[in-house]
Amino acid sequence: MQEKELNEGDIKNISEKLEIINLQLAKRSEMRIRTIRYLLISVCMIIVAGFIVLATMNSEYLTWDFTNPELAIAGTLIHGFEFLFVRLAPLVFIGAVIGIAFTYKKR
Repeated sequence: MQEKELNEGDIKNISEKLEIINLQLAKRSEMRIRTIRYLLISVCMIIVAGFIVLATMNSEYLTWDFTNPELAIAGTLIHGFEFLFVRLAPLVFIGAVIGIAFTYKKR
C-alpha cells in the first residue's frame, strides 16, 4: 500500500515539474516571437523614415557642382544609396509586413 502512495506522489511530483518546464518553454517561445515581431515593426518604421528623409531631400545633390571631385563623389554615393533604397526597400517592407502577419497567426 505504501508503494502505491509513493508512486502516486512521485507521479504527481513529476507531473508538476513537467508542467513548470512546459510553461517556461511556452514563455520562451512567446518571447522569441514577440521579439521578432517588434524587430520587423522597427524595420518597417526605419523604411518609412528613410522614404520621408529622401522625399524631404528632394534629390538636392543634383544641383551640386560636380566639377568639384569631393562633391562628385558625395553626390554619386548619395545617388547610389537612393537608387538602391528606392528599389529594395519596398521588397523588404512587404517581407516585413508578411512576417508581422505570420507572427500574429494563431497556432
